[in-house]
Amino acid sequence: MTAAPSLSIVIPVYNEPDWIARCVEDAVGAVRSSPFADVTEIVIVDDGSDEPTREALAALAPGVPTRTITQENRGRFEARKAGIQAAGGDLVLLLDSRVLIGSDALRFVSTRIDGELPVWNGHVEVDVARNPFARFWRTVAFAAWPDYLRNPRTMSFGLEDYDRYPKGTTCFLAPRESLLSALTEFRSMYDDPRFANDDTVLIRSIARGQRINLSPGFACRYHARESLHRFLRHSFHRGTVFVDGFGRRGTRFFPVVIAFFPASVAFAALAAKKPLWAGAIAAGVPVLAAAWAASLGRPPADVVAFSALSGPFAAAYSAGIWRGGAMALRARLR
Repeated sequence: MTAAPSLSIVIPVYNEPDWIARCVEDAVGAVRSSPFADVTEIVIVDDGSDEPTREALAALAPGVPTRTITQENRGRFEARKAGIQAAGGDLVLLLDSRVLIGSDALRFVSTRIDGELPVWNGHVEVDVARNPFARFWRTVAFAAWPDYLRNPRTMSFGLEDYDRYPKGTTCFLAPRESLLSALTEFRSMYDDPRFANDDTVLIRSIARGQRINLSPGFACRYHARESLHRFLRHSFHRGTVFVDGFGRRGTRFFPVVIAFFPASVAFAALAAKKPLWAGAIAAGVPVLAAAWAASLGRPPADVVAFSALSGPFAAAYSAGIWRGGAMALRARLR
């Protein structure tokens, strides 16, 4: 590569005073280790954060041209959209504020730019140190995408195998024009953009025109929520977002979304009529969860965390799906 394309790093942030400085610091470190060092800007979008986060943003001094856009709380999708629209780079790297990009990630990408600007999805490593909630999410990811996570390697995928591989805008590099085009095509099933699915649908749109690259060489580390309260809130939100992302024909989990509602109604009816039976089923969830995690070859600590949190997660996630279904129906009726 003779000259690096310009790069904008877009970071949406909402109430993350403890992580935003580390996210920016690691991003700057990755930039300085790459040919993007002199052609990079950072665009931070403050999505109506609290005072501690605003103070953390004001204290940033990254040494790379940086600007902060402030908006009232409108959700991560609108925050990312504002950042992409404001970005001036040929390439845009989307990062979440709880994500620390690898020091060699951008250098790795720079050696693989040849002609057309590429699309790279980050290889996400979950930091599980002293965090059972992180172990839970790591097990979920392994169950969803075993083809890649059993054997991480440099590869690419398109629409034909889109649902077999991990993807997400938590760490995602793409040409700015591709992201703008995907944003133009995007239509949420909800009226309220705070609950829009901000990655699956967008990346699918990009995959129609370009293959999505994936490699341990372009890696980042994700830090999950550390308390039960935040874990449950996050699970509730993800259930809602799940409907917007997969409640569409042709997606991998569309049958699951459709089947969920009558199945949960049937369980509620059983609980009302045969509470002991329903209680026995609910009590069996941790046992089944442990068996499933063990069958995936997960380490004992992951199995224990997945088993212990499966019941609370199922309740919060299911409630989120019901909220998503209600929001989609309300928007459709309007």
